[in-house]
Amino acid sequence: MDKLLEFGKRAMFYVRVLSGYEERRIRSYRIQLQQRLQQAQARKAALNKVPEQLIISEVRKMVEEMQALNKKLEETEAAIEDYFKPIDNQAEMIMKAQLDGEEKRMREMMATMQRQALLEKAEADSQNAKADEHAVESECSNKKNARRG
Repeated sequence: MDKLLEFGKRAMFYVRVLSGYEERRIRSYRIQLQQRLQQAQARKAALNKVPEQLIISEVRKMVEEMQALNKKLEETEAAIEDYFKPIDNQAEMIMKAQLDGEEKRMREMMATMQRQALLEKAEADSQNAKADEHAVESECSNKKNARRG
C-alpha cells in the first residue's frame, strides 16, 4: 500500500512538473522574494532619515533575511535535485540499456551479413567449380570424340 501511495505521489509530482505547475510555483516564490526585497529596500530608503543606529539594525535585519532566504533557496534546490536524482539514474540506466541493445543488434546484423556473404561466396565458388568441372568433362569428351573420329 505504501508503494502504491509513493507511486501516486511520484506520479502527481511528475504531472505537476510536466504541466509546469512546479516551475510556476518556484517562479511565484522567486517573485515573492523579489517583492520582499523591494519592500525592504523601500523601508531602507524611508529610514535614511532615521538615526544611524536604526539604519544599522535594519541593515542587519535585511542581511539576516536575505541569508535566510538564500539558505532556503539552496535547501529547495538541493531537495529538488535529490528528488530527481533517482529519476536521472533510472533514465541513464534506460538510455544505457537502449544503447547496449542497439549495439547488440548492429553486431548481430553484421554477423548475419558476413554469414550471408560467405554463403554467397561459397555458392559462387561451388558454381564456378561445377562449371570448371563441366568444362573439363566436355573438353575430355571432345578429345575422345576427336580420337574416335
